[in-house]
Amino acid sequence: MPDSQPQPSPSSSSGGRQDPSALLLCGARLTDGRTVDVRLGGGRIEAVGTAGSLASAPTRGSRVDLSGYLLLPAPAEPHAHADTAQSADTDGPVSYAPEDVQRRATEAALLQLGHGATALRAHVRVGDVQGLGALGAVLQARRSLRGLAELTTVAVPRLLTGVAGADGLAMLRDALKMGAAVVGGCPDLDPDPTGYVEAVLELAAEHGCPVDLHTDAADPGRLARLAAQCGGLRPGVTLGPCGALPAEHASRTADQLAAAGVTVVCLPQGSCGAVTGRGTAPVRLLRAAGVRVAAGSGALRDVSNPVGRGDPLEAAYLLASREGLRPEDAYDAVSASARAVLGLPEVRVEAGFPAELLAVRGERLAGALSLAYSRIVVHRGRVVARTSAVREYCNSAVAAESGLPRQGRGEVS
Repeated sequence: MPDSQPQPSPSSSSGGRQDPSALLLCGARLTDGRTVDVRLGGGRIEAVGTAGSLASAPTRGSRVDLSGYLLLPAPAEPHAHADTAQSADTDGPVSYAPEDVQRRATEAALLQLGHGATALRAHVRVGDVQGLGALGAVLQARRSLRGLAELTTVAVPRLLTGVAGADGLAMLRDALKMGAAVVGGCPDLDPDPTGYVEAVLELAAEHGCPVDLHTDAADPGRLARLAAQCGGLRPGVTLGPCGALPAEHASRTADQLAAAGVTVVCLPQGSCGAVTGRGTAPVRLLRAAGVRVAAGSGALRDVSNPVGRGDPLEAAYLLASREGLRPEDAYDAVSASARAVLGLPEVRVEAGFPAELLAVRGERLAGALSLAYSRIVVHRGRVVARTSAVREYCNSAVAAESGLPRQGRGEVS
């Protein structure tokens, strides 16, 4: 067992007593081809054994049959926009009334939870028309989701420099006092992008907060200065979506970002309203340079992407099919790397790790990314969401003669 591997909580196994809320996942397939039983308790993975080895032992709690499912570390959402999510069908201007924002943010988080994301980072605009009302509403949604999903907020002011930026800076300070966990923003929209970044970094260092900034990366010189400013800041700096990074400057820029320890969050499903450029960052080049690359959803059915799905497995599918990543690397971008962006501990399907899991119908990861219809989501050791898809066909002589499997019970007329 590696020295760095976390150990099971003593309270979950002391005296041989089983946690009454324990959960046993039976017959799950892992990406290495093994079929296993997995026992969960106390919000962690207590044991992993060959199929049938744990199911035969007496246990208090529930069992879930995962025969035919691939068991994976749960994905996370590193770049959502909770205040505008689910607003594409709104007639007229988007409402920022707190009750409307809270409802939309909650619906969006539950939708993404159903897709498998048990942790989410939501960018929320502060100042201007929204004031702090939208942030307060998203923080209320966060409280209502406790036990289902972890939602953290990024405060995003528009201007931070000059006379016009004084109010934005004061608003940003108030946002952190209210409970925003990350300092964000859009330096490209400020008349003084360098000054904007300086203000953000100073405030983040003062409060010990991570930084998560929007940029389309269209200006490589500006991005280089940004990387130089951000180098060494802890607990970390994230940039995204960087979809307009010029190809001729990409290699040098990637080296600068890697040297600064900056993470890039790309948005393969579409951009978001905070930046104008579209396209996906050069993920293979960035990864080759040593840059951590995660993938987020961006806009979820708002005016900038009315068909946004907020599905991390779709983001991974696009990274594999369109950007040429191996399925394992594509899934890492929405799981391990995305969790690292959020400052969350690593998840593996091994004893001692957090019980943040996603079971997807299928046998191999590539197939799961292709046809990830049925899903079971586990957060803190309990099932918090299920999606069950059944495909039915009408009776067919061809199907009967070929011995093809049929999921449906009755005829389809």
